[in-house]
Amino acid sequence: MRVLIAGASGLIGTSLTKRLRGSGHEVVRLVRREERSSDERRWDPPAGEIADGALDGVDAVVNLAGAPLLPGRWSAARKQVLLDSRVEPTEVLAEAVAEHGIPVLVNASAVGYYGDPGPSLVDESSPVGRGFLSELCTAWEGATEAAATAGARVVRVRTGLVLSRKGGLLDVLRPLFRLGLGGKLGDGKQYMPWISLDDEVGAIVFALENESLSGAVNLSGPQPATNAAFTKALGRAVHRPAIWQVPGFAMKIALGQAAEEMALFGQRAMPKALEEAGYEFRHPTLEDALAAAT
Repeated sequence: MRVLIAGASGLIGTSLTKRLRGSGHEVVRLVRREERSSDERRWDPPAGEIADGALDGVDAVVNLAGAPLLPGRWSAARKQVLLDSRVEPTEVLAEAVAEHGIPVLVNASAVGYYGDPGPSLVDESSPVGRGFLSELCTAWEGATEAAATAGARVVRVRTGLVLSRKGGLLDVLRPLFRLGLGGKLGDGKQYMPWISLDDEVGAIVFALENESLSGAVNLSGPQPATNAAFTKALGRAVHRPAIWQVPGFAMKIALGQAAEEMALFGQRAMPKALEEAGYEFRHPTLEDALAAAT
């Protein structure tokens, strides 16, 4: 396939590009700066512009674009940046997919869609939750509508916490845990829907190649863990005790709503759609994923 990727320079996009090329697919990367190589095409989402010829011969589009959710508090201005950096580019790509008759759009989203359902299991049929992340994901996914209306197979991948040897969540946690400063967040009962980077990328490739997948697809490991269990497992992985606790109120004081929804909320998200479609996880347990990432 010839695959066009937006957000190709990030953690997931970089690994996805490498995996696709290793499997014999051709990758074209959308960039917002001047083009520097033959596989790059410039685009300007706020202006609704994509370079001429960028979509010629393209079989699928993958959209991973979006400003990082952390660090920092979610001020009104920051929330607008997070929203605009996702919805606007998605609308531009969805309209381009519709205009050029591209058959597949795989679009990023997040398990934050489900809000804070507590210990209840959630899958792709579960309702939207409450909170800023739920609203963000709803708008993000809704921005793909032009492509779906035009008949494209649209896969909205709701990603969990990606565990990687380099980058992502563990870049923040690993140094603290290696110093013996690791510990649970709040009461530790909130679920963490983790997924290894290998499986994140593998599942996206699977979604591109598997015509039975469409609509919402949870990208999370098959055994979600509570924060307390995750903390203990990470401590074991780096051979350090993880005995500390960061009080929830202290996190809220420091980061406000961002701390609440990113660290104290949790989703016991199950990858039902992936498993029913036949995807086999490379790292089906948290221990497997942490061993690969540490």
